[in-house]
Amino acid sequence: MAEVSKINPNPFTTRPEIEGTFGVVTSTHWIATAVGMSVLEKGGNAFDAGIATAFALQVLEPHLNGPGGDVPVIVHDVKRGKTEVVCGQGPAPAGATIAHYRSLGLDMVPGTGLLAACVPGMFDAWMLLLRDYGTMRVADVLTPAIFYARNGHPLVERASATIGVVADLFRDHWPTSAAVYLPDDKVPQPGVLFTNPTLADTYERVLREAESAGSDRVAQIERARKIWSQGFVAEAIDKFCRTQEVMDVTGERHRGVLTGADMAAWQAHVEAPLTYDYGRYTVCKAGIWSQGPVLLQQLALLKGFDLDGLDPTGTEFIHLQVECAKLAFADREKFYGDPDFSDIPAATLLSDRYNDERRKLVTDKASLDLRPGSIEGFGAVVAMRRAEGARGAVGAFGAGEPTVGRLGEVNGDTVHFDIVDRDGNMISSTPSGGWLQSSPVIPELGFCLGTRAQMFWLDEKHPAALVPGKRPRTTLSPTMALRDGEPYLAWGSPGGDQQDQWTTQFFLRHVHCDMNLQEAIDAPAWHSEHFPISFWPRTARPGVLVIESRVPEATIKELRARGHEVEVGPGWSEGRLTAASRVGPRRRAAANPRGMQGYAAGR
Repeated sequence: MAEVSKINPNPFTTRPEIEGTFGVVTSTHWIATAVGMSVLEKGGNAFDAGIATAFALQVLEPHLNGPGGDVPVIVHDVKRGKTEVVCGQGPAPAGATIAHYRSLGLDMVPGTGLLAACVPGMFDAWMLLLRDYGTMRVADVLTPAIFYARNGHPLVERASATIGVVADLFRDHWPTSAAVYLPDDKVPQPGVLFTNPTLADTYERVLREAESAGSDRVAQIERARKIWSQGFVAEAIDKFCRTQEVMDVTGERHRGVLTGADMAAWQAHVEAPLTYDYGRYTVCKAGIWSQGPVLLQQLALLKGFDLDGLDPTGTEFIHLQVECAKLAFADREKFYGDPDFSDIPAATLLSDRYNDERRKLVTDKASLDLRPGSIEGFGAVVAMRRAEGARGAVGAFGAGEPTVGRLGEVNGDTVHFDIVDRDGNMISSTPSGGWLQSSPVIPELGFCLGTRAQMFWLDEKHPAALVPGKRPRTTLSPTMALRDGEPYLAWGSPGGDQQDQWTTQFFLRHVHCDMNLQEAIDAPAWHSEHFPISFWPRTARPGVLVIESRVPEATIKELRARGHEVEVGPGWSEGRLTAASRVGPRRRAAANPRGMQGYAAGR
């Protein structure tokens, strides 16, 4: 990318690339972006701003994430001089055994309800980040979220639509959710000032009890962590899971297995990222307990092709990215899991030797088979459940792939933000889980639990098999890259299994097509549904390629001629990317216009 922003006559560009020297914030909701920017203005660093942004997003986009969810965070701290991952992915509870789920007649973890709950990891991850990387107090990062929960925020259209789809579920089976999301027994309309006073009460109580630890900042943070994992929050979660039988996607009622003891036994931690060198860039992702390394493997495959100069809306560019994605995601299905529990061949999966062989499978024709690689002594048999028709969006029982849907569909999804401050600190994060349609609201707390355990397999031989204390293979996948050894770019997108397809496309357009951040986000996008989704009911649509209508008709025709099952979606329907970069004193950012929610700010 040029050192000075250029004006590009790209007809797909909707906004300028934001640029300044003080700092930039970009997120999937305009208010959250403003919250993050306000923290920078008050003297906070990128990590303080990120934490405040994240808490605000829980309130502003409750259909996409919540306090009961989980999060991976990638940070570059200038003082430490290194890039690190904060793992806020809570593990399976002690009572979550394959035998228990099979005793209930299940062959898959349900996509909704209490049986799919892991330890909520988000709060402890933010407190760890605040303690070790931030500069502010608990009150500074929680106050904006409390304000919007108490006083209201304009409800976005997708939140209203999601509530509408699950309204009967709330009325008939989840009355505690109806009490929050169906005021006066009506679906709140887009734009109404929506409040969640119980959630405001919860965070105000956390704050009061944290401040009772005295004036020391770290003592307050540690008190807040203990209140969450061992105090009134854990007690309310424990009681709800023990006493409530909850209707879930199976059509039956089940009690949860998550306990207060599970919450007390776990804390967030910091680990090194997995990385891959792609030309002058070193790309950093969360470990192989996430799907993040599929982006790295796509790059390992794609580096064998000359992408410079290719039309980013042309047949060859799209075909090569999709076919390499199919191979990388097939390996995800076979090999990925929590490396604390299984020996995962991550180094082999990213090695030149392995991918040189895998690359030979890419021809000028679309593959219609799932083709994972073979590494002796590793992996599991991958079962393919073919989807009938289009992939389901959020249904009457709240289940469905959390991703951006096409026109007329209502889906879960998640949120994302990227921030770079004046000193050059960087953060990229994709918080998710605990969305309003996942399980019933816990009445004392004002939020519900997540359903990340649905990503486990009930197959003892699989590296992603359900085991107590094990992390599920999350789809959450923030990204960071160094350029010529210097921290350069943070980016990501909500979208379940699509995340590391859209983030790869963005990176390729930026690197090979000389597009700035906004241009690379705005350009026409696509996703493959070829491989099994990570969410209940774990179906696949072999060969299906969903593509925005802004892609030229000639390209679509040629992709079909190559064997792709092309489905054309609306022109602005693929992805919710945000991105931020630093080059010398310059700070740049951009946000996705799709859905009219994401915005970047900076000066």
